Amino acid sequence: MGLRLFLRRTWMMMMRIARIAVRCAGMVLLVLVALAFTRIPFDAHRWLGAAGECSNGAPALIVVLGGSGMPSGPELLRLHKAAEAAEAWPRSAMAIIHPGDTAVLNAMRYELVLRGVDPSRIGLLNQGDNTRAQALALAELMPSAPMGIAIVTAPENTYRSVLAFRRVGFSDACGLPAWDHAMFHEFDYDHGGVGGKAWAPDVSDKPQLRYTFWNYLKLEVTCLREYIAIAYYKLNGWI
Repeated sequence: MGLRLFLRRTWMMMMRIARIAVRCAGMVLLVLVALAFTRIPFDAHRWLGAAGECSNGAPALIVVLGGSGMPSGPELLRLHKAAEAAEAWPRSAMAIIHPGDTAVLNAMRYELVLRGVDPSRIGLLNQGDNTRAQALALAELMPSAPMGIAIVTAPENTYRSVLAFRRVGFSDACGLPAWDHAMFHEFDYDHGGVGGKAWAPDVSDKPQLRYTFWNYLKLEVTCLREYIAIAYYKLNGWI
């Protein structure tokens, strides 16, 4: 009898916890949906990329942080930005830091060469499974920190990367966020002209609902992950 009572109470407590969890998840979802109708996700993402941006002239070293496959959208954006920086600062050395498969590292180097970067400028470092480890790997390779390094990475990772590299001794580190470029087009279309059904909602003149809302939802997830990562880095004393 005592065991049955214990199991029943345990089951009821678990159900209560489950109901609370579902309600909290529902509230979070509603908040995220509501925020996606505002520009707050855009501004939060923009701040992560703009904080720590380079503004003090040519650095001694341009560092490209990897972390995706090759070719991939995020990696190609970083390499495009790095090639622009290499052209703007022809005296700056370059380093690519990417863990894992060396074929990806070599493909990144080849992409920079295709974009006109002298291969003799590019050093490769096949280490670093997170931003902290990448910063430590470069600091170990270069115990005498150069005067100024520019870190090329995703916009959402820029703020944390700059602080992580400064933490290990690169006090003049700054960020070069690899922004993607918006397409300035209205995207209105003729609902009936392209075969839209009369009974289907006509959203032909609502690109904000068709595109911006969903893009902002994705930005919210990206920013939420990054702000949690920043908190974790702070907890560990890495930034």
